[in-house]
Amino acid sequence: MSTLATPALAEPTTAPALPPPVRLTDRAAAEVRRIVANKQIPAEYGLRVGVKGGGCSGMSYVLGFDKRRDHDLDFEIAGDSGEPITVFMDKRHGLYLMGTTVDYHDGLDARGFVFENPNATQTCGCGSSFAA
Repeated sequence: MSTLATPALAEPTTAPALPPPVRLTDRAAAEVRRIVANKQIPAEYGLRVGVKGGGCSGMSYVLGFDKRRDHDLDFEIAGDSGEPITVFMDKRHGLYLMGTTVDYHDGLDARGFVFENPNATQTCGCGSSFAA
């Protein structure tokens, strides 16, 4: 008597989660959470990260709170052990921002959010605009 082998069923595979296109340092995430708490930003708003034309190098960074729009990618960044931060980015801006890290400086020589963009081929002296 012969037995037929039944083919093994393949386990479903899930694609690995892609890393967010933009990263916040722990300092930047803590400052965003502080702003949200102090300014009472509504729950439906997220942190918008983007670019716009202008500035001495051609493009300027956008960072603020906004509602989700039609062309947005949205992702959550945990940063330190605090509550995750919802981030919105127009998917057309991904080309310019992929791999960018947003940091926060609070010292005598600098204060505010700083963008570290590996796609920037040129930046201005103050670091608020770039060319890619």
